[in-house]
Amino acid sequence: MKILLINGANLNMLGTREPEKYGSTTLADIENSVIERGRELGAEVDVFQNNHEGSIVDKIQSAKGVYDGILINAGGYTHTSVVIRDALAAVAIPTVEVHMTNIHAREEFRHTSLISGVSIAQVVGFKELSYILALEGLVNYLK
Repeated sequence: MKILLINGANLNMLGTREPEKYGSTTLADIENSVIERGRELGAEVDVFQNNHEGSIVDKIQSAKGVYDGILINAGGYTHTSVVIRDALAAVAIPTVEVHMTNIHAREEFRHTSLISGVSIAQVVGFKELSYILALEGLVNYLK
């Protein structure tokens, strides 16, 4: 089983970006914990982070036929990117949307997710644990 973890814009700044919201855990720490938990669950996890919308779309498109599932934290693109949503719909790979904060309890513009409509689930609000919970749910779904 192969899983692709995609992180979008500004997530490379985790650990120093708004620690009161996101904590002090770095993206590398999160990626390593997801990779390790994936191994425990019998899944190979590849990671990708990019700040550019088109690069994320390219990565999603290249996932077809390669990955069994996608975990995605598109960051701010969650609320604005029709093209990332359309790329996920086009490849039709089971996808779980992940957010460290509860986007529904934040600023009103964050309440809308363009990605959730093409995802099998959304995990929000558990900081870095959101990633592990999303991975476990996706692996269970794929089995």
